[in-house]
Amino acid sequence: MISTKGRYSIRVLLDLAEHRSGDFIPMKEVAARQDISLKYIERLMPVLKSAGLVESVHGIGGGYRLTREPEDYTLWEILELAEGDLAPVTCLQPDAPVCQRAGECRTLTVWQGFYKLTQDYFSHITLADLMNAPQGDNYVI
Repeated sequence: MISTKGRYSIRVLLDLAEHRSGDFIPMKEVAARQDISLKYIERLMPVLKSAGLVESVHGIGGGYRLTREPEDYTLWEILELAEGDLAPVTCLQPDAPVCQRAGECRTLTVWQGFYKLTQDYFSHITLADLMNAPQGDNYVI
């Protein structure tokens, strides 16, 4: 399940994409538009900034803005940053020890396939796609 961290990270970045003008956008404006607590957004932004998805300026005229074009942000990238690893089972996580049952596991290929489908799906949707999606389209965040 995708938590509010993942969903809200997408909404915040989408808001920055939709309202970009080259200026830095105060998070209080994003919080008001998205009906998300400013305090919650402030907990999300350091991860997005340290990964290079946004840049910020403090003080008067400060805020955040995207570092790339909206078509260069995939939902997979955003979700992985916000959620951490999205593997459906522990044995598929990057640093998981090799499972002793992997050689005889009848469900491993099912989980691998599901993980690949999820990764492929979210890797092919960008912020630009969401910006161009009609209101009420299939992208429920």
